[in-house]
Amino acid sequence: MKLKNVFLMLVMSGLVMACSSTKLDTPVEDKQAMVVDSSANNNSNADLNTANSSVQSMDLNATDNGSAGPANASKIIYFDFDSYQVRPEYLAVLEIHARFLSANKSRRASLEGHTDSSGGREYNLALGQKRADAIRRSLTMMGVSESQIESVSFGKEKPADLGSGEAAMAKNRRAEIFYR
Repeated sequence: MKLKNVFLMLVMSGLVMACSSTKLDTPVEDKQAMVVDSSANNNSNADLNTANSSVQSMDLNATDNGSAGPANASKIIYFDFDSYQVRPEYLAVLEIHARFLSANKSRRASLEGHTDSSGGREYNLALGQKRADAIRRSLTMMGVSESQIESVSFGKEKPADLGSGEAAMAKNRRAEIFYR
């Protein structure tokens, strides 16, 4: 009987240890979205910067045939390494999407968070979720209804670029906006 109790305690402690993970407790830099003048357009990285400063002239009923979102607006928001802060140059892009969603209450957006291949699976899933949630918070602060937006993380599972260099990894640090 004593041997059975010892064995049971070992099994239980093994299960508790297997279920715990320090990766989820690894801090992700908490950089909240900043309120910045959307006319400020930082072009430090021209390949990744797709901000559009002509927010006022957008036709909110015009759609992109492939995804039913606003025409001529980027649907990809890039992030810095190990960060989920929305960069100021993307606030104008998010404003376009917010205006589109506010004008089209029947539209729904899915926000997909992605990471580069560095880091573990659990950490990257958490970081991807925080990136998607940062976009979600920004859109709701701009007046979009919570019911129109869902956020999900794919972590490093769906890379945009399979390369291993910094340029490829930078393309994978993103959130994508899909409409339905």
